[in-house]
Amino acid sequence: MATKVVMEALSPTMEEGRLVKWLKNEGDQVKNGETLAEVETDKAIMELVARGDGVLRKRLLPENEAAPVGQLIAVIAAPDENIDALVAGAGGAPAAAQSAAPAPSEVVAKTNESAGASSVPRTTAQAQGEASMPPQEQAPAAGPAPTPAPSRQPSDVSRQSADGNGGRTRSSPLARRMASDRGLDLQAVQGSGPGGRIIKRDVEAAVAAGTGVPQAAGAAIPVPGSQFAGPDSRDVPLTQIRKTIARRLAESIGPIPTFYLTAEFDMERVAEMRTAMAAMGDEFKVSFNDIVLKAVATALAQHPEVNAHWLGDKIRYFNRVHLGMAVAIEEGLITPVIFDADRKRMSEISREAKELARRARDRKLKPEEYTGSTFSVSNLGMFGIDQFTAIINPPEVGILAIGALEEKPVVVDGAVSSRKRMRVTMSCDHRVVDGATGAKFLQTLRRLIENPLMLVY
Repeated sequence: MATKVVMEALSPTMEEGRLVKWLKNEGDQVKNGETLAEVETDKAIMELVARGDGVLRKRLLPENEAAPVGQLIAVIAAPDENIDALVAGAGGAPAAAQSAAPAPSEVVAKTNESAGASSVPRTTAQAQGEASMPPQEQAPAAGPAPTPAPSRQPSDVSRQSADGNGGRTRSSPLARRMASDRGLDLQAVQGSGPGGRIIKRDVEAAVAAGTGVPQAAGAAIPVPGSQFAGPDSRDVPLTQIRKTIARRLAESIGPIPTFYLTAEFDMERVAEMRTAMAAMGDEFKVSFNDIVLKAVATALAQHPEVNAHWLGDKIRYFNRVHLGMAVAIEEGLITPVIFDADRKRMSEISREAKELARRARDRKLKPEEYTGSTFSVSNLGMFGIDQFTAIINPPEVGILAIGALEEKPVVVDGAVSSRKRMRVTMSCDHRVVDGATGAKFLQTLRRLIENPLMLVY
């Protein structure tokens, strides 16, 4: 019996995945548990594995294309088994049916990474993923190549036409989206799908032939007197992580009533302690960021009113501190989590922070390593940024932005001296954190950072 391979939810927030690379070719023998492909989720690149033995008869999703969770992307079957019905149904099924959860017998691909649960229950806001794209369309295995029709002026891809089909051009959701992205007039394209339906390959052929396309994206625009040669711009498709960042930022900055508290800390004693620890050997070396993370975690343990989540109809206060630390990667930003950070020694936090940052940049984080934070820290000091404001990661109610360490002239005991100083800005969700509440948290943080021996035990 044929086994369906579907796009699996490989992370808690995934609703759509981009197939990065097929690791099996059509005709290859496949065993249960073998890795079929690499898939980019909204956070990392994960492995998709098979749950069935047989031959990989058909790959329905090309590399570098995305599909919503639950969509059929390949078929595993015996060499002589007829899979025409499965392949033909893959392109024409409604999006709702494609994205529906498959039956247990049909779930044939999942991450081979551990799906360990976080100690923090996942809320609705955390579980949301980016909007899913229309289902992947496939043309029948055999059939005539699409024949471009005479070029016309571009128009909206869903406009009415007198083609005998209810006044609409017959086309798949994916074909409409591709045509819209490329400025292609679907009425200038002849479909090769069932009943003349325009499908993905028809759009690709029309774009390649220049049919119905007014001007390719990024093409050079003549400018009088200009000596510039080449395209004026280039379009780069959104990665899954960039889609999620855009959505989460819109969720945060709009509905959350945010206010900001800025303070400047004296870092002289932190610098002295760090130098003394480094002199004791490599195992005791820590960065300024490691010390700040430890201080923030310790302060959060003393202020559970800041270590909280806004859940719409209730506020959840945490007794454990799971600290998210923002890490910049090539595709955007990800926030791995140091769990129970307040209970860990500074050296433990340092090792864990370095390892999480490395895995984040390599896109190798497991889902349980970047979900479940109760408060977050973002540090741009290493880029020379004096001060900035960070956007809250809902459902958290606060985030701390760390600026650069600077030598500044300050008055100490009536005399001007040069001291190392650092500015921090706390973004607060006013629905949970009042001004005085946030100020008390920063007071505690100041006391810990300016007296760093309190952090060593």
